[in-house]
Amino acid sequence: MTATQEPTVSQDRVKNFDYTATQPAGQWFSTYDSLREQFPWYRNEFAQGFWTFVNHEGILQVLQDPETFSSSSVVAMDPDPAYKWIPEMLDGAEHTMWRQQLGPLFSPKTIDKLEDKVRSRAVGFIEAIQDKGECDFMLDFAQQYPSSVFLELMGLPFEDLDQFMEWEHAILHGEQGAPDHAEKQMAAMQAVMGYFAQVVAARREEPKDDIITKALTFTIDGAPPSDEDLLSFCLLMFMAGLDTVAVTLGWSIHHLATHPEDRQRLVDDPSLIPTAIEEFLRVYAIVLPSRKATRDAEVQGCQIKAGEMVSLPLNAATRDSASFEDAQQADITRSPNNHIAFGAGPHRCLGSHLARRELKIALEEWHKRIPHYRVKDGAALTESGGQLGLHGLPLEWDV
Repeated sequence: MTATQEPTVSQDRVKNFDYTATQPAGQWFSTYDSLREQFPWYRNEFAQGFWTFVNHEGILQVLQDPETFSSSSVVAMDPDPAYKWIPEMLDGAEHTMWRQQLGPLFSPKTIDKLEDKVRSRAVGFIEAIQDKGECDFMLDFAQQYPSSVFLELMGLPFEDLDQFMEWEHAILHGEQGAPDHAEKQMAAMQAVMGYFAQVVAARREEPKDDIITKALTFTIDGAPPSDEDLLSFCLLMFMAGLDTVAVTLGWSIHHLATHPEDRQRLVDDPSLIPTAIEEFLRVYAIVLPSRKATRDAEVQGCQIKAGEMVSLPLNAATRDSASFEDAQQADITRSPNNHIAFGAGPHRCLGSHLARRELKIALEEWHKRIPHYRVKDGAALTESGGQLGLHGLPLEWDV
């Protein structure tokens, strides 16, 4: 028992495991389901120790109380980070100022204008593999397609994608308990910001119609954002743009490959795709945000001290049977579906409209060209724990 742990916490609520470790595919969802059946929260003594909530009510309460639970640290094992992802790790008025100016860049109206470009990207990647009869879906489509959209939005060359993916893996998908993880993660973040420093300088000299150029015109507290803050913003955009849609696509196609009846329904009636996407977002929610307590607080009987970290695996909320009927089962016709896979409160995902559009287009165009597919026999699928994503997804189909 640590010095920060309340003596009244029963030992069955005290765990010690690396929540970022690699597991067989689906194991982390099952783990959080099992923990939620026992109690609404527990203490994980891994690293410096932190609290974890595993029910919808508790997670929502924390996310909707930003004054008590700060976003200044969003990684449970890193309560005092040497980095600042903008706007994710901002609080209060500063966060609001960034969000207000970023909002129009990700509004439904703006995303509508991207429809043709995004669809063209999806079609190009699918047509490049459809006659092969096989692919690693994660490598050959799920990572390539949304990343290409990100590069276009940021005005960056597609030729740099491989380097971007290498940096992205080091930042988001390394095992945080590994001895050299922190060193590799920080080196990758510094490399990304070094890359963007050159891009920002170039945009000052020669503006373009891209997000970086537009960010140069923002006003934060009456002044333009500093170069340091611009680079922190670019780093967050990099991580979100290259990873979250890719990971959700992986789980969506994995589900459809292993549930042929659901796949056939979407092939027969593509109008079901938007509803199916909401269900895939819910039942396979991938993000595990954290918050740092600014003061002593109590949530569902959990005594949290100022300075302690609170982990909030969103799948533990979206798969909670207290909030969703048959919560651990995917029902592609579920409606309504008021999930919080994009988070809740002031930090709800800024890019949700773009993500939904990318997912919709991908499932539409994929099933037009490759309607019947399956996971390769003998494939040993694994997932990361820090953000719940498949490491690979080998598929095959008849041609």
